[in-house]
Amino acid sequence: MFKSIVLILSALLLTGCNDADIASRNLSIAADNFEIMRRVVFYNGITGEYMLSMEGLCSVENNGNRLAVTCKTGRSAYKKHFLGLSDNISYFTEQMEASPVNVYHYRVTFKPQAILPDIDFRGDTNSAINAVTPDNSD
Repeated sequence: MFKSIVLILSALLLTGCNDADIASRNLSIAADNFEIMRRVVFYNGITGEYMLSMEGLCSVENNGNRLAVTCKTGRSAYKKHFLGLSDNISYFTEQMEASPVNVYHYRVTFKPQAILPDIDFRGDTNSAINAVTPDNSD
């Protein structure tokens, strides 16, 4: 029963999608997972000069007049850059090399560690022990 519901929902979601839409979506997911080399270039539309160029495993998020670029710089190392956009400052993002994507399947990335939060504790160990130990003074 569950499989038939999933198949029906999948068929409804895929209605009207073409290969280019699916490939584009899967490429975007791969880039957001730091699997695709990109070049992000900022340029002045009036002078035509390049102002800044970033290359690497980068994810790009456009928030209207501000662009957030997050790049993976090591195994567990990342850098995030915020750049303002204006009437004369624009950008383009180039994929550096071809990437194989499947146009017959949507890609879904499930990361349980994104659901379970990391908890940062500020204080000393005695404060932590006192916080979780019941008070038996009664």
